[in-house]
Amino acid sequence: MKRPFLGQILIESGVINNSQLQEVLLEQKTIPERIGKLLVRRKWATEQDILGALSLQHNMQVISLSNLKIDVLLSEMVPAKFANRYNIIPIKKEGGVLTVATSDPLDIHAFDDLRLMLDLELNTVLASEKEINAALKKLYGLGAETMELVAEKDELTRQPASERQAEEPEAEEDASIIKFVNQVIEEAYRDGATDIHIEPYEDDIIVRYRIDGILHAAPIPSSVKKYRAAVISRIKIMAGMDIAEKRLPQDGRLKYKMGNEYIDMRISTLPVLHGESIDLRILPRAQMFLGLELLGLPVEYQKRVESLIRMPHGIMLVTGPTGHGKTTTLYACLSKINTTDKKIITIEEPVEYQLKGINQIPVHSRIGLTFANGLRAILRQDPDVIMVGEIRDQETAEIAIRSSLTGHLVFSTLHTNNSAGAITRLIDMGIEPYLISSSVEAIMAQRLIRLLCPKCRVRDNQDTSSLESSGFKILPDGAIFTAGPGCEECRHTGYKGRTGIYELLIMDDEIRQLVVEKAAAGDIFKKAVSRGLVTLREDGWKKVKAGLTSIAEIIRVTNEGEV
Repeated sequence: MKRPFLGQILIESGVINNSQLQEVLLEQKTIPERIGKLLVRRKWATEQDILGALSLQHNMQVISLSNLKIDVLLSEMVPAKFANRYNIIPIKKEGGVLTVATSDPLDIHAFDDLRLMLDLELNTVLASEKEINAALKKLYGLGAETMELVAEKDELTRQPASERQAEEPEAEEDASIIKFVNQVIEEAYRDGATDIHIEPYEDDIIVRYRIDGILHAAPIPSSVKKYRAAVISRIKIMAGMDIAEKRLPQDGRLKYKMGNEYIDMRISTLPVLHGESIDLRILPRAQMFLGLELLGLPVEYQKRVESLIRMPHGIMLVTGPTGHGKTTTLYACLSKINTTDKKIITIEEPVEYQLKGINQIPVHSRIGLTFANGLRAILRQDPDVIMVGEIRDQETAEIAIRSSLTGHLVFSTLHTNNSAGAITRLIDMGIEPYLISSSVEAIMAQRLIRLLCPKCRVRDNQDTSSLESSGFKILPDGAIFTAGPGCEECRHTGYKGRTGIYELLIMDDEIRQLVVEKAAAGDIFKKAVSRGLVTLREDGWKKVKAGLTSIAEIIRVTNEGEV
């Protein structure tokens, strides 16, 4: 019986019309691709539409690979380079029959080659190309086919790349190692990672991605451990570092081109027991900074912050742990007031985001360009607004405060747990309380929290006692949301994306008086709360009630003292 044409099945099922089919058939004459791919590219059909039609055409079962557990032993049976080349994945083996998933049932050569190689009967099923790619990475590891090529090359030369590298520096530029490093970077970028951690151990190497503030292990083939020296050397070459220096920490930068997009990366190496640990911080240019309205600020805070950043002078501080978006917040503030009538100068270590119209100075401590020295030089440039990346010592703090008292608007950051803690931190640095009282206008503490995946979040009927024990005083009207089981959209974590939670301490007369009296941070915090301060946890609770995040996430990033 003659099989129906794929296009005809799609027309009969109402997915496309005849004119769309004719247009795609015409395009196929110049682009030798399957009709299904061309339809998906034009967004006239989804991948599931095409799989359904192929299932009818070839009488094949469609399966989901997202939650399917595949025996690791199957990866030894079917080589990674073969599976990746033909985009197929082994599912299970029963007797003399191997079940494999494919997104292209017409690729007869792949199935014939697999039968000859394994001497087994094949049972083919259909799965989406996206799911197959994800399953390949999970089963074989990222860049497994690349590592197989390196291993084959070593087998021919009988000399591992890790040994050749010491004798022949040019071996570090081996195309397979370059390709593997590129795959690691590109996969991290696609997954929305902010950092790539590469950590060597005695008999292993671990790659982890930080996504939405949480570290996730990247699946890599076990064979990579043989080539860890070459991988680390390749990254150092890309960042312009000294590959011979392995005993001292090094810093570098690189600009990576991915398609038509450039990715800025900051590289840091640290000598550890079994080699060098590397952190690659990803700074995508397309997402340099967010506007104030996109930071997750409560509406009442937005208006206050917009008023504060237009003050003629004074200091606004942003506090919080490392990696919780303080710099992003400051740049959102600067971009709001970045006009031709204002001269804005920043001094940072390092300059993470580049913004046109702002003079940005990178700190170079080795040549004497510190925050304090740079700040002195900035004052001779007639600025209106100054941003100091971080106040770390008394000298920098004193210059920043005196700058604000002489008519400049100053933005900076401090590492403290809450807003009131910034005041005692400045006093501990040796700053006189009256100077703090007369210069600091506002202190904003912030944390980044993960957002619930909108596709798989679930309602959570928590009892009120558990909420009260967690410190949440306002009980919900009905159910709230919590993280779901996970799906493809959120990489099976239950969360996708991040936003901020904030507390904004405005320095009014009563707070200033407490500062002058050297009151404890706790007393200042209590006074601020009594005068309407919305704490970090309270702001987080508002986002829980709005269905944006979970109670577990708020508890993770705040403590009971911040209720």
